Amino acid sequence: MTSDDAYKENIKKRTHYASQLSKKYIGIEVVVSGWVEDIRDIGKLGFIMLRDVSGLVQTVLVGETLQTARSIPRQSNVIIVGTVQDTKSKNFPVELKVNKVIVLSEASLSLPIDPTGRVESNLDNRLDSRALDLRNPKVQNIFVLRSGILRVIRDFFYEHQFIEVNTPKIIGSASEGGSNLFSFDYFKRKGYLAQSPQLYKEQLVLSLDRVFEIAPYFRAENSHTLRHLNEFQSVDMEAAYLDYTDMMDLIESLIKKILDFSKQSNRIGQENPLFELRTFEELINKPFPRVTYEDCLTQLNEMGEKIEFGEDLSDSSLKKLGEKYDKFFFIIDWPLDLKPFYIHEKYDNPSMSKSFDLQFGYLELVSGGTRQHDVSKLKSRLELQGLSYESFRDHLRVFEWGMPPHSGCGLGLDRLLMVLTGVNNIRETVLYPRDTSRISP
Repeated sequence: MTSDDAYKENIKKRTHYASQLSKKYIGIEVVVSGWVEDIRDIGKLGFIMLRDVSGLVQTVLVGETLQTARSIPRQSNVIIVGTVQDTKSKNFPVELKVNKVIVLSEASLSLPIDPTGRVESNLDNRLDSRALDLRNPKVQNIFVLRSGILRVIRDFFYEHQFIEVNTPKIIGSASEGGSNLFSFDYFKRKGYLAQSPQLYKEQLVLSLDRVFEIAPYFRAENSHTLRHLNEFQSVDMEAAYLDYTDMMDLIESLIKKILDFSKQSNRIGQENPLFELRTFEELINKPFPRVTYEDCLTQLNEMGEKIEFGEDLSDSSLKKLGEKYDKFFFIIDWPLDLKPFYIHEKYDNPSMSKSFDLQFGYLELVSGGTRQHDVSKLKSRLELQGLSYESFRDHLRVFEWGMPPHSGCGLGLDRLLMVLTGVNNIRETVLYPRDTSRISP
């Protein structure tokens, strides 16, 4: 029987994933499929450690099945038919006595990396072979967690009456007036890859009231750091009739929901994972500190770092503040001049803005604020920032159609995964990262 015939005949017969096998199935024949992580041959008895996406199962071979297994390369894809039996192993609740082994696809004897992780590979080699790298449960768990968090995020927004939207990623002008955009020829015109959904999500609250989007965005920044990518996943939200304090309440609730999910996740932490999942359990019922920009300057001055009013906060400054506030904290009420043209000024002090950043130490996770909905003030802010009115004409006309007051923010999903998993390189949290040196695979 060829492997194609075996596939057609057997693949639909898989009855269980490895993680589903328990003592209640003892004596029952089951069918599992996955890849051969290890083979041990001790003479008349042998073992295949079969791994699938859910975990690992130990299978026991004797006679003809052992003879077949001896020629199977590790990491090959197989189907195993076996009877569940009790085991003396402390690592498994049960094992399978193998009745039949069917090889679906043999793996090369010379693999580019060791997906078991026993032989370490550097990150570049792992990323070059990412699909194989994901067979390592230490790596796989990061993306299982990521998937679960995306589900939590969507459920949270639906519970709060948000509508999911999809905005264009090919645009005709800079969405925030920035210069770090990827440009290209678009049918004899100039096009750009979107660096943010900012203008679109503001326009959409005109009629949809509350919107959110989870999508990739692009920044042509020549950055070589452990926290920057040129393609990144952003979780964006915009809501009518909410102030920036309301938006902070929302984002804090969302982060705490994610922390609680991470704590509950029993998938993470198995088999000596690549990371120790941070639960932050003590934060779930405790408010995140909200520190004004001016208070930050005062505190930094007390720590010996002099920052002039109106200056942005450097990484070193944020690291010092992070040592004081330890985990999640908001920096609020930034000088208006430090913020994009669409951020609203404070009524009692127009030189300051109704804005916030959510920090984890020096790492910025969220940036947001109340948006300016007065079209005449938007035009003035564009002029003050030296931006072309013509580039934003289509956007500004929407504000003449009865735009409600609104607020919003954007959350960096990849950075949040860094915080939760404790990895220090953002590339660990992205399946196929794109940076200044990597455009494939």
